[in-house]
Amino acid sequence: MLNNKGLTIKIGSRKSKLALWQSGTVAAMLNKKGLATEIVNIETLGDKILNTPIAKIGSKGVFTEEIETMLKNGEVDIAVHSAKDMPSSLPVGFSLIAFTKREKVNDVLVSYDYCLDLDSKDAQICIGTSSVRRVSMLRHFYPHIKTVNMRGNLQTRINKMKSGACDALILAYAGVKRMNYDHLIVHRFPETEFVPPVGQGSIAVEAYKSIDKNLIRKIRASVNHVSTESALLAERAYLKELQGGCSIPAFALGESFGGMIRLTGGLVSLNGDIFLKETLIGEKKIASEIGKKLGKKILEAGGKKILKEIRYAQANTVNNN
Repeated sequence: MLNNKGLTIKIGSRKSKLALWQSGTVAAMLNKKGLATEIVNIETLGDKILNTPIAKIGSKGVFTEEIETMLKNGEVDIAVHSAKDMPSSLPVGFSLIAFTKREKVNDVLVSYDYCLDLDSKDAQICIGTSSVRRVSMLRHFYPHIKTVNMRGNLQTRINKMKSGACDALILAYAGVKRMNYDHLIVHRFPETEFVPPVGQGSIAVEAYKSIDKNLIRKIRASVNHVSTESALLAERAYLKELQGGCSIPAFALGESFGGMIRLTGGLVSLNGDIFLKETLIGEKKIASEIGKKLGKKILEAGGKKILKEIRYAQANTVNNN
């Protein structure tokens, strides 16, 4: 904890290698500005339950609740997360105070089979993923491909693939690169078509309202990337309008240019048959308003019906298990 001289910032982090890479990256950025840090490893519900899809556990706070409890209790000063894991609405008193510069945002396919051909309808490829969005998008763009639920950290999933549980994994390029598995990439999905989830590629810093305001300024000065922040504010506002999280197949990508932001977002039905996508452009200073407006546009274009069907299907799935 911060002592009387404010010498050490305690950073709450999940225990996986990727999570520790992320918290270590933020710690290094703070250290560079003369701020001492200590990383505290925390196991979340999402880390404990690995044999159940995220949508069945419940999307809100599955990777954050335990960490937020420690933040609120003052056991850690800040928490570091994958921005894509953060619910669109945080509990009262919590906020995201900084976002790191974004890595490439696209999804990739990793495999030990370098001859894998997604377009071949005779190949009978099986792809592992726990993402509702990725499954729905694969059903839309590659309806001939089979998917299998695949949970666990990156190393665990790659080992499962190696042992024959699936032919390939669909993952975020950022995590693959950060864990040095980019040599296994056999296909890159263009983000213009296979639009990523909200926040993908960036690291988010979370704090509780009791944090010292001067410390927030120091953290932002050390970590925050302004263009990425504008993009993510738009994306998160879009997802909030849909009242969504990891359990719905929504997607959004904000792109900054000059003082403007281009936001592309949408929603796909669980079976992949319906694919809604829209783009809005506006000034960065109203990023959240752009996201909210795009959310309303998608809902009015058929999103309300899709979300109703998704939530009905997921509720029945949970009740039947």
